[in-house]
Amino acid sequence: MSHVAELRPIASVPRVPGSVPLLGHALALWRDPLGFLSSLRQHGDLVRVDLGTMPMYVVTTPDLVHEVTVRQAGKFEKGRFFDRLRPLAGNGLANADGELHRKHRRMIQPMFSRERITGYSEIMSANARSMADSWAPGDVIDLEPAMAGYAVETLARTLFSTDIGLPAVDAVRKNLPVLLTNLLIRAASPKMLDRLPIPANRRFDRAAAGLRAVIDEVVATSRAAGPTDHDDLLSLLLAARDEESGSRMSDVQVRDELATILFAGAETTAATLAWAFHELAARPDVEEDLVAEIDRVVGDGPVTALHVPELKGIRRVIDEVVRLHGVTLLMRRTTEPVTLGGVGMPAGTEVAFSLYALHRDPGLYENADRFDPDRWLPERQAEGPGRRAYIPFGAGNRKCIGDLFVWTEATIAIATVLRRWRLVPVPGHTPREVASAVAHADRIPMTVVARR
Repeated sequence: MSHVAELRPIASVPRVPGSVPLLGHALALWRDPLGFLSSLRQHGDLVRVDLGTMPMYVVTTPDLVHEVTVRQAGKFEKGRFFDRLRPLAGNGLANADGELHRKHRRMIQPMFSRERITGYSEIMSANARSMADSWAPGDVIDLEPAMAGYAVETLARTLFSTDIGLPAVDAVRKNLPVLLTNLLIRAASPKMLDRLPIPANRRFDRAAAGLRAVIDEVVATSRAAGPTDHDDLLSLLLAARDEESGSRMSDVQVRDELATILFAGAETTAATLAWAFHELAARPDVEEDLVAEIDRVVGDGPVTALHVPELKGIRRVIDEVVRLHGVTLLMRRTTEPVTLGGVGMPAGTEVAFSLYALHRDPGLYENADRFDPDRWLPERQAEGPGRRAYIPFGAGNRKCIGDLFVWTEATIAIATVLRRWRLVPVPGHTPREVASAVAHADRIPMTVVARR
């Protein structure tokens, strides 16, 4: 008798209940994307969801996500979600596949090295102090736009060494809310709906086109000015050469990379910081421990990159925030036949996974919906679900290239603000999660209170 497990056909994968004609599960995704994605695990490790008439196969366990992102990563390309991002980011690193992705990652990786980010940390610290200085006791601030302003300003000063990039920065400030509001809904909607002249489509298309046009002008102006000895990211992108072919990026490729960095960097940092201050306000014990840690590690001077590894309590807070409010949905497409969870999948199959849902799985995490930064203490991690169950920036060769930048920037901002201010929630409002590339908040109004 054969001991080889029999391969099941793709038709055997259970379809999630609630599909409607023509739209499939799109309505459920529109109405409550985070709740819908989190509910999928109850239907199986591998389930079918219909986006319009197109089937998408969602994996809900760490082992199957590992198969897609690491073990069989070479059999997948970026899927539908990233196809729908091309009007915004073209073939930037987030969207590129195959040899183009490998080539551009080789060229860009040195720009996000620990040494480079240590240099950028002076900008992060100066901007964090400037933000904290701009507040006064009694001010009421909406955290998400405030943190987006900090993130965009920091990106501006690391991307561009001169005022040449200011139009791009202004375009990001103007268009980021529009892009965030419509991103996930657009990615999960049947493509036929793109052609409908509804306001959401027009706003997204207008915002994406406006951002691309401004960055095109910035790149062209910088290219025309000729080589410089500046170490800002734009100058490095323009000068970068592939070590194997010696070729450089075209202006369009540089534009796509800048758009990707500006959008992804601003959204991730803004959401992480806004949620961090919100969660800390509900845990004054944790906040006081952080303040004591900051006093001990940093003292009276500015927060620097040298302090970041020693601010272990802040790192645990950030780890927990990105677990709770992380990446909503990622997609891949098979480029050849693949076996996944005992199911044979042909080339061209759309496969998806939600890190947000994975990181809130009660089968993996005790009190999964509770903010508990101590779960990241070494002794508790040893008893936890393992490394595969926590991949906030992805895994394998598609892991986010800017993760160290975000960790450093967020740590410096939290330490700079907490040593000076307490942020107290405004009564009467409970922040609601809104799904975009990550789970950000509708509003987090907080009152500024002097700490000392």
